[in-house]
Amino acid sequence: MTGALVNLHERLLGKPAEEQVRRYGLVAAIVGFVFHLSLYFLYQVGVLEVNSASTDLLDSPLDALYTPFSILLAYEVYQLIRAIPESFSTAVGKQFEIVTLLVVRDIFKRLSELEFSGDWVIDSELKLIVIECLTFITLFTTSLIYRANSSTETKVEFGNSDLLNFVQNKQRIALFLLFTYIIMALFSFSNWIISVSEGDGSVTREIFFLDFFTVLILADILILLISYGYSTDFTNLARNTGFILSTVVLRVAIGASGISSMVLFVLGGLLGIAVLVISLKTDEFQIDDDSSEE
Repeated sequence: MTGALVNLHERLLGKPAEEQVRRYGLVAAIVGFVFHLSLYFLYQVGVLEVNSASTDLLDSPLDALYTPFSILLAYEVYQLIRAIPESFSTAVGKQFEIVTLLVVRDIFKRLSELEFSGDWVIDSELKLIVIECLTFITLFTTSLIYRANSSTETKVEFGNSDLLNFVQNKQRIALFLLFTYIIMALFSFSNWIISVSEGDGSVTREIFFLDFFTVLILADILILLISYGYSTDFTNLARNTGFILSTVVLRVAIGASGISSMVLFVLGGLLGIAVLVISLKTDEFQIDDDSSEE
C-alpha cells in the first residue's frame, strides 16, 4: 500500500508530472489568450453575438488577459497541492501567490471597465483600483518573503519512522486534494457554461476559489491534528495554527467585495508575515540556546 501511494504520488505530483503540467499550462495560457482576443475582435466587428453577462469579458482587449491568468491560477493551485507534503510554510506561501494573482486579475478586469470624466474628481472605481494595487504590493511582498524562506522550516523532533508516516499522511491528503481540485474545477466550469447559456455568465473570484479554500482549510486543520499526534511542541502548534488563521482570513476575503475584501487580503498578508517572522526568530533562539548548552 505504501509503495502504491508513493508511485501514485510521484506520477501525479512528482517533478516529471510538474514539468508536463507547467509546459501544457503555458501552451494553454498562450492559446487561451489568443482565442479570447480573437473573440473580442469578432464581437467588436459584429460577427459574434453574445446576449448575456459574458459580454463583460468582451468589452476591452484587456479582458483577454482574464483567460491566461485563470489558466496560470489553475497551475498555481496544482503547485500548492504539490507543496503540501514538502512544507507547511511553502504551501502557505503558494496560497499567497494564488491570491496575489487573483487580485491582479481583478485589477486588469476593473481597468478594462474604467471610464473617465472631465471633472477634477476621483471616482469610487479609481479609488478601489488604487487600493487593489496597494493590496497587490502587500500580497506580492508576502509571497516573496515566504519564497525566500521556503527552505527554512521550524525543526520538529520526529523519529525517523514518525517522520516517514507523517510525510505519507500528507501525501495522501495532497492526492485527495488533487482529485477534489479536478472535480471542483470541472463542476465550476460546467456551471459557468450553463449560466452563459441561460444568459448569466458573469465572472467573479468566488467561482471555484471560495469552495477550494474552504476544502484547503479543512485539509490544513487535518494536517495540524496529525502533526500533533507526532509532536506536542507548542511552538510548532501555534505556528501552524497561525498559518491556518491567515488562510481563513484569505478565504473570507475571497468571498467579500469592495474595500472590505482588500482590507482582509492585507490583513491576511500581514498576519502571514508576522507568524513566519516570529516562528523563524523563535527557531533561531532555540538554536542559540542549544549551542550555548554544548
